[in-house]
Amino acid sequence: MTTEGAGATSGFTLVELLIVVMLIGIISAVAIPGLLRARQSGNEASAVGSLRVISSAEAAYASTCGGGYAPSLEDLALAPVDGGPAFITSDLSTTGVAKSGYVMAVAAGTNTAVMTSSAETCNGGAETVASFHAHTEPSSVGSTGQRSFATNESGTIYQLVTGGAIPNSMAGATTYR
Repeated sequence: MTTEGAGATSGFTLVELLIVVMLIGIISAVAIPGLLRARQSGNEASAVGSLRVISSAEAAYASTCGGGYAPSLEDLALAPVDGGPAFITSDLSTTGVAKSGYVMAVAAGTNTAVMTSSAETCNGGAETVASFHAHTEPSSVGSTGQRSFATNESGTIYQLVTGGAIPNSMAGATTYR
């Protein structure tokens, strides 16, 4: 701040304002990448949590609906015909649903043998299958998340650090923590 005598005005010089702007720029350059990494980490944690919910829903479906697994999220979203809630909540009820920057899906696993027909399932859904493959990929690799995740009837969560889709065989994937 400058002062030039008794009647002078006070204020900031151009140099002082440039220094403040430069300091704000430096602080932003340091803080923003950390915030983006934190957001990605939160999205990845949400994706893993969603896969655990799907895995639990598949286990409940198998014990309630004839021993096989639901081949899609839509089938898990159907309530049993004799009453009770659906096996999965509405936020995960559609194949390809985006949640927290990740796209979710369920399909038949490596063992696609049909366990029961659609007429025999407890909720009127599609036929049940001997295994399932639930997977989730970031909707924008590097922005919404870095890794992709998958699970199957074993309940193990797998990850792929490139963010690409994990195949039914889990080839190339490693166990998540």
